[in-house]
Amino acid sequence: MLDNHDNRNLSDVFKELQEMQQAQTTHAKKHPKVPKVKKRFAFHPTQNTSYQKCYDLKLSHIIVGCGILIVGLAVFFPKNTSFTQSYAKEDTVEEISEYELNRHRLNMQSIISENAEMDRVKEQVTEERDIEFITEYTNNPTLPKSEEIVKQEGVFGKENVTAIKTYENGNFVEEIILEKEKLVDPVSKIIDIGTSEFLAKHKVHLGDIMYLVNTARLKETADDNAKEVAEVKQSLDVKLLELPSEEWCKVSFDNIEGYIKTSNLTSSYTTPNIVEKNRIQRILIKVNIDLELNRTSGLTLNDYKKIFTGLPNDKNKIFQDNYAAFYNAEKKYNINGIFLASIAIHESNWGTSQIAEEKKNLFGYGSYDATPYESSFEFADYAEGIETVAKSLVKYYLNPSGTKIYDSETAAAWYYNGPTLKGVNTRYASDSEWNEKVFKYMETLYNRLQS
Repeated sequence: MLDNHDNRNLSDVFKELQEMQQAQTTHAKKHPKVPKVKKRFAFHPTQNTSYQKCYDLKLSHIIVGCGILIVGLAVFFPKNTSFTQSYAKEDTVEEISEYELNRHRLNMQSIISENAEMDRVKEQVTEERDIEFITEYTNNPTLPKSEEIVKQEGVFGKENVTAIKTYENGNFVEEIILEKEKLVDPVSKIIDIGTSEFLAKHKVHLGDIMYLVNTARLKETADDNAKEVAEVKQSLDVKLLELPSEEWCKVSFDNIEGYIKTSNLTSSYTTPNIVEKNRIQRILIKVNIDLELNRTSGLTLNDYKKIFTGLPNDKNKIFQDNYAAFYNAEKKYNINGIFLASIAIHESNWGTSQIAEEKKNLFGYGSYDATPYESSFEFADYAEGIETVAKSLVKYYLNPSGTKIYDSETAAAWYYNGPTLKGVNTRYASDSEWNEKVFKYMETLYNRLQS
């Protein structure tokens, strides 16, 4: 603020500054060459001159207007002070030297603007803010070790906060909290951390499929001495239901539930080829003498190739060379191809009978007991005979009357007594043990899938 004894207003100050600048310009014209004296100067007023302290021209406060932030002005110029000369006194020199010309103009507008920007504002606010939630961790023995699962998501709480905020030049600097009022409590985030090394080893979770490494029996409880509820063959799949401990687990096998030791199980991750073994095992467990033969075997063409390649008794390689014919007949006429091949092996003695060698007839098809050779059919090749017998079995032996079969035809069922070996045996062969003999060949062929 201005001193009390100086009643000049802001316009007077600017006017004096302009007069001072004009005086300096006039003096510069009269003294174009002013030697610079690199000395320190001190102003000494004359006896008749009143003066005040000359402050740094960078103002700290100037009154801009009513209600506006006060910017201090620290430069005061006495009315009677003359700036045309300056006297300097040096410690060892008595001479009077001319003052050094001030070549820097004062820009009051810049000074005012610069200091006006140095605003520091405080304000009191009341606002709703989030309350951070905490995260809780819980060990879970039914999860793979080190795996994390979010069991509950965290939710922010709410609170009213009263605070004093400080801004400098429009930028937030700090705040002082005066009061907090909680509105809603936060909800913790809950994360389960797995501890099961068994699950981690096999990379499985509850509900996943696992496989038996050995044939084992399911128990009623997790105890070696508990009652047995089912036997599960090697490579078969079970569904993992529970993990009461790292030693025992509860599984489901074809809707039968029971307990089994974890050491008896593996996974597709641990044993990659177990899935293929399981497929084969699932086919084999359905093989029995009462198997329904008016359905496909579920085997692939590669399975047929594996079964019929290198059969020890196939001396003439007839079955090896015609494995695809059995497979194609199965797919085309919806008949079990292994059953069809087993009839051929039994009736032709592995393709070595006279009818098989000379008439390409592996089944003795059309033969009568009195004239077996003469009455039997002759085919152009083995594949033709395989297809002909397949069609005959499907139409007359394996399906009830009216069943839709191949080529938009329906089953005649002239000799139908059920779709099993025993049913076919009733009218197909006079040997009452024919069905059992054929089944043995079927077992031999199917078991080659495991070799």
